Amino acid sequence: MMKKDSRGTLPQTLDPSDWQDLRAQGHRMLDDMLDYLEHIRERPVWQPIPPEVRASFHEALPRKPSDLATVHDTFMRDILPFAVGNAHPGFMGWVHGGGTPVGMLAEMLAAGLNANLGGRDQIPIEVERQVLHWVRELFGFPESASGLFVTGSSMANLIAVLVARTAALGAGVRQQGVAAGGKRLVAYTSAGAHSCIAQAMDIAGLGTDALRIIPANAHFQMDVAALARAIATDRGAGLTPFLVAGTAGTVDVGAIDHLAALAEIAAREKLWFHVDGAFGALGMLSAEIAPYLAGIERADSIAFDFHKWGQVPYDAGFVLVRDGELHRDTFASPSAYLRRESRGMAAGSPWPCDFGPDLSRGFRALKAWFTIKVYGTEKMGEVISSTCALAQYLKRRIDETPELELLAPVALNIVCFRYRCEDADRVNADIVVAVQESGIAAPSTTTINGKLAIRAAIVNHRTDSSDIDALIRATVAFGEAYSPKR
Repeated sequence: MMKKDSRGTLPQTLDPSDWQDLRAQGHRMLDDMLDYLEHIRERPVWQPIPPEVRASFHEALPRKPSDLATVHDTFMRDILPFAVGNAHPGFMGWVHGGGTPVGMLAEMLAAGLNANLGGRDQIPIEVERQVLHWVRELFGFPESASGLFVTGSSMANLIAVLVARTAALGAGVRQQGVAAGGKRLVAYTSAGAHSCIAQAMDIAGLGTDALRIIPANAHFQMDVAALARAIATDRGAGLTPFLVAGTAGTVDVGAIDHLAALAEIAAREKLWFHVDGAFGALGMLSAEIAPYLAGIERADSIAFDFHKWGQVPYDAGFVLVRDGELHRDTFASPSAYLRRESRGMAAGSPWPCDFGPDLSRGFRALKAWFTIKVYGTEKMGEVISSTCALAQYLKRRIDETPELELLAPVALNIVCFRYRCEDADRVNADIVVAVQESGIAAPSTTTINGKLAIRAAIVNHRTDSSDIDALIRATVAFGEAYSPKR
């Protein structure tokens, strides 16, 4: 029975009246998720949402409480089976990490602690700083470099563009806008770069027209000679080049730009050198992949995601900036309610909110900290190498299968191929949908040199050669079913 307070009234709280009942239900919920991960191979990768299930999420705003067990049952019946499926080893559609049981448990701990990592003197911020220290070490950045957990690389790339904008125009840009200094800034990235680079230019007020898209070479890397010509042309037109954004792991094929050459051009031209390493940057953890990232240690900023190759549960993006003071000058906004002290809870300055736009921030660092501590970077690097080895296995299977053709070099863990037939674009689009709806595997599509390709991104640590074989069998079977008959 709930106790009354000193005034004789029942307190208004959201804590349970029966903690033992909640504890028992919580254990059931935890066991269900562990069962889900343990037996995930027995499930389809993905399945279409039945109309009645979709319609069930159009209900009116709940006014009265519901039993936790009942709501959990709804989750198990109507939510869990119809997720996108990136925890499944057959998921290869997009560059999504598979998560781990350790990361899931860490997320539970973080949720229970309910820490806001915008600021204040608290150990959760020290955990984030510990991960920053590890990231500096991984990429060879100085101790003065700053870093921040964010939602993902889209936000990390935006922050990097904003810091580069401050470097080019001065801190006055925060008050005067992009007109500060009277310069017209232009930036450069490759045709294979993620669209969030253009989006960052848009949000930063510089405009997408100020982003020069440099063509790629035969290896789908930014053409370095074309970059140099574009910079010279812009300078001759009275514009101000300020940023080169290289890519470590391009969206379509997983190519890594020649980062060392980009670093040389950026240094010579006095440009900010940024690397969008959304998934590829963590290849530094792999002894086999790290040499392909030579030059990344010279970057002024790096964006990457722990929730991709790092297998940390969503979301856990990160931005690393070499010049920590410039990074802080780009975002810090002293306010009376954010007053800093040398003692008490308002100590510990600078705070994470001084390095990004968010004052309210979850404890993303905990699941990354747990993942690194529990598995160690050697094991994480081995997993990364394994995904690339599986991509090479898929390439060999394609080469051995007459019905299939490879459409791009396999640089890392992404393989682009298609079924050979007449009307190939239509047929291969149908194949991808059929494979997805079968639940066998979940590839996606892209366009390579004007041809629609089946794209397999092997990121999940659970994926093995049997999943590759299943994808090949399904592709050939559906290709035979859908290709025009002569």
